[in-house]
Amino acid sequence: MVNVIDTRESYLEAVAEISAGNGPIAIDAERASGFRYSQRAYLIQIFRRGAGTYLFDPPAVGSFTELNDAIKNEEWILHAASQDLTCLREVGLDPLLLFDTELGARLAGLPRVGLGTVVEDLLGIHLAKEFSAADWSTRPLPQAWLVYAALDVELLVDLREAMGKLLDDAGKTDIARQEFESVLGRDFHPVREQPWRRLSGVHSVKGVRGLAVARELWQARDDFARETDTAPGRLVPDSALVAAARTLPATKRDLVGMREFTGRASRSQIDRWWDAIQAGLTTTDLPVLRATGDSMPPPRAWSDKNPEADRRLKTARAAVIEVSTELNIPVENLLTPELLRRVAWAPPDPADESSIRAALAEMGAREWQLDATAQVIDKAFVEASQTIEAPPEAES
Repeated sequence: MVNVIDTRESYLEAVAEISAGNGPIAIDAERASGFRYSQRAYLIQIFRRGAGTYLFDPPAVGSFTELNDAIKNEEWILHAASQDLTCLREVGLDPLLLFDTELGARLAGLPRVGLGTVVEDLLGIHLAKEFSAADWSTRPLPQAWLVYAALDVELLVDLREAMGKLLDDAGKTDIARQEFESVLGRDFHPVREQPWRRLSGVHSVKGVRGLAVARELWQARDDFARETDTAPGRLVPDSALVAAARTLPATKRDLVGMREFTGRASRSQIDRWWDAIQAGLTTTDLPVLRATGDSMPPPRAWSDKNPEADRRLKTARAAVIEVSTELNIPVENLLTPELLRRVAWAPPDPADESSIRAALAEMGAREWQLDATAQVIDKAFVEASQTIEAPPEAES
């Protein structure tokens, strides 16, 4: 029988027991993505040798400040930390020292990095993942789910040891340390400008008036989703909002009659959606057709818009891929594609290894990434600038 800690008294008892344990802290969190609006943790699992496994109910426990104070100086082991750090920080859990087994697997060059696969490859244990997409806001949580959740952390310490040896043997321990430190320094919950533009299929909406309607529908759905703590797509899917923005129904009856306007709240909240459409049709605050900013055009358009940058990008990308193969590190971990595109689109002037290195560092590249790529990017840029179409041979 797996029990969940859901009172302050039992939580404080667990804090004392975890503090008395030894070694690193294995930790995981379960959310209700796809079911709830918030990304809060609905279950937090912790394992430590000498203490055991603990499952906490975060909404019931509240703040985890006492636990954080007790373990903050220990190494925390997470798998895919970028997915859990935001919800852990929300309850007061914020590590100072991290080992990310998913990121470690990438750096080690493992072909598949999901927890179940990595555990099987390195520990020889089959770890079922059948409840990973469950609604963890369910109360009470079924025993089968709790057993699954406990196993997620009980193997992490062994996995970290096996992964650490793998990285050490490959000479990648310092690379991993730099990457883990970088993860700890990131904000994984940035505020997006014009988030409504991320509506799936919004590119098919024609004209600024249609975009205004799409924006108002998105905002109305987001407000209602927040009120009810429901995932927006479970209320009305993106496709329904986009269909209404494309069609621009003339009456509420027309909106009700749209076959494409689906979703469990599409009819029960019809007044809400109709008011949003009316707001979009009458507003004077019209959106621009395309979002402005310092964004670059997609690489497929570079050959027409900026042929020199296109040559730089293609030559440098091929060189970086070679380094990726040599190091057995995925190219996206060796250097974020966005960083390579930015330095190729607008290289420093003058462009040399030192200035390219400085530009990439300012964008957030780590020291090991600069050591591995700055020189080859510089050489690639020189090669690209020397690419001149040979004149046709004279007829004899």
